[in-house]
Amino acid sequence: MAWSRLLLLLCNPVPSPPTADQLLATVFGHSAFRGAQSGIVSHITNGGDALVLMPTGGGKSLCYQLPALLRSGTALVVSPLIALMQDQVAALRQAGVRAAFLNSTLDGQQVNSVERALRNGELDLLYVAPERLMMPRMLDLLHESQLALFAIDEAHCVSQWGHDFRPEYLQLSVLHEQFPEVPRIALTATADPQTRDEIIARLKLEDARIFVSSFDRPNIRYTIVDKVDAREQLLRFIQEEHAGEAGIVYCLSRKKVDETAAWLKTRGVRALPYHAGMETATRAKHQARFQQEDGIVVVATIAFGMGIDKPDVRFVAHLDLPKSIEGYYQETGRAGRDGQPADAWMAYGLGDVVQQQRMIDLSEGGEVFKRVLRTKLDALLGLCETAGCRRTRLLGYFGETTGAGHNCGNCDNCLEPPQTWDATEAARKALSAIYRTGQRFGAVHLIDVLRGKSTERIAQWGHDKLTVFGIGADVDESTWRNVFRQLMALGYASPDHEAYGALQLTDASRGMLKGEVQVEMRRVTPTRKGKSAKVRRGASGGLSPADAALMDKLKSWRFVEA
Repeated sequence: MAWSRLLLLLCNPVPSPPTADQLLATVFGHSAFRGAQSGIVSHITNGGDALVLMPTGGGKSLCYQLPALLRSGTALVVSPLIALMQDQVAALRQAGVRAAFLNSTLDGQQVNSVERALRNGELDLLYVAPERLMMPRMLDLLHESQLALFAIDEAHCVSQWGHDFRPEYLQLSVLHEQFPEVPRIALTATADPQTRDEIIARLKLEDARIFVSSFDRPNIRYTIVDKVDAREQLLRFIQEEHAGEAGIVYCLSRKKVDETAAWLKTRGVRALPYHAGMETATRAKHQARFQQEDGIVVVATIAFGMGIDKPDVRFVAHLDLPKSIEGYYQETGRAGRDGQPADAWMAYGLGDVVQQQRMIDLSEGGEVFKRVLRTKLDALLGLCETAGCRRTRLLGYFGETTGAGHNCGNCDNCLEPPQTWDATEAARKALSAIYRTGQRFGAVHLIDVLRGKSTERIAQWGHDKLTVFGIGADVDESTWRNVFRQLMALGYASPDHEAYGALQLTDASRGMLKGEVQVEMRRVTPTRKGKSAKVRRGASGGLSPADAALMDKLKSWRFVEA
C-alpha cells in the first residue's frame, strides 16, 4: 500500500505553492513590487510583526493581502469603516480571492454563513470592525479558527491625540495577549513621531520591525491661495485646470457642503454633496456615482474619503482649514493615486484661523488635550504661512528631511516664490491697536482704526481719539487683513471667543511691543503671476472701481466677522 502511494506521488507530484511574485502578477496584476512592499511581505509571511508607515496610494493593502495568501489560515483585517471593508472585499472577490466581511449591513443568516466559512477555513481574508472584534463571541470564534495574521488598518486611530481617534482601537492589544503566535501588521499613512510611539505602545509592538516609506507624493502640486471669494476662486480653479475631471471639495459644515454643491451645479459642474446628515441611500448613491462615473465632483465633510479607492481623482480642494497636518495630508492624499499629476488646492484666510481656534477653545476636552490640538493647528498654520517649499514643511512634520533651501518644483511657493517683507513696524501698530481698544474688537474694526476711518462705531467708542487712530493709513485693507492673520498664525494674537472673536494679546506679543522682536511676513498681493492670479482677477470681474471696493469691504466683513 505504501509503495502504491509513493508511485502515485511520483507520477502526480504535488505542485509547489505559488511565490509572492507569482501571486503579485496573477492575482493583483502587478509586474513588480513598489518600495518596501517586498520586504514587508516577506517579513510578515515569515511570521514577523510590523508597523508600516506608507503614504496614501502607496500600496499598503498589498502588504497584508499577499501574506494572507501565502500563509495558512485566514487573515483577519481590522478596518474602521464599512465602506472601506466592502470596497476591498468586492475587489478581492473579483480577483478570485476568498474574502468576506462582518459588519452591521449583514443579517443574521449572512453572519452565520461568514462565521461558518471562517471556522471551516474557507476564507483567505476576513474584514471586521474593531467593535465587533472585541465581542466575546467573536474572540471565541477566532480561537476555534486557524489564523494567518492580524492586519490593523488605519492604525493611527489608536492615538488619543490623533486626528481620527477611535476608542475601540485601544482594546486591540488583546490580539497579542490572546494570540501571541499570530503575526500582526499595523498600517497607517498619517503618523507623526509621537503617534508612531503611541501605536507601538498601545498595540504592544515593541518588537515589531518598522517600515517607513517616504511620505512624499511628488505628483501632487500643493497650492494655498488667500481667501477672497472662496467659491468663485474654487470655480475658476476647476474650470481652468480640471474641467470635466473628478475631484473632492472639503467643507467644514454640512450646510456649507449642501450650499457649495448646489452652487457649483448652477455653474455647470457635476457636483454632488456628501455628509453624515444625508439619508443613507442617497449618500451611498452619490459615492457610487463618484466611483463609477467620470468627471464627478463630490463636495463633502471629512466623513467622505477613507477607504475610497478611486485612482483618477485629479484634485482635492479645501474651502475650510483642516484641523491638522495629518488630516490635510490624508485628505489631499486621495488625489492622484494613479501616479498622474494632481492638485491639492486650498483657500485660506483670517476667518479660518479664528474658526479653528474657537473650535479648540470651546471643545469639551481637558487642557492637555486642547494644548495638543493647538500645537497641531500651529503646525498647519506654519504650512499655510511659510514662504518656503510647502512640501519640505509637510514632510518635515512627519520626520522626513529634504535639506535646507529645497525646491520641490511642484508647489505654489517653489513655482512662484512669494515675496517677504519686514513687517515689524506694522505688527507693532496692529498689536498696539488691539491693546489701546481694550482687546474687545475684531480685525475689521481694528483695521478701520488703524486706517483712520470715521465710522459711527469708531465715534461711538471714542476710538478716533486714540494715539493709534490713523497710524496705518498708508497700508491698504488687504495688507492689514493679512498682517492680523499672520499675527494670529505666529501666536502674537488670539481670538477671545467669549467676546465674539475679539482679538487679544498673547504673552509672546510683549517682546514685539517692546521692540525686542522682528518679524518677516509673506507679502500678499492681488496681482501675483500664474494660475493663482487668474483666480484673484476673476473675483470682482465686471464691477466698477467703486463697486469693486465696496465688494472687497463686504467680503472682508463676511470672512472675518461672520
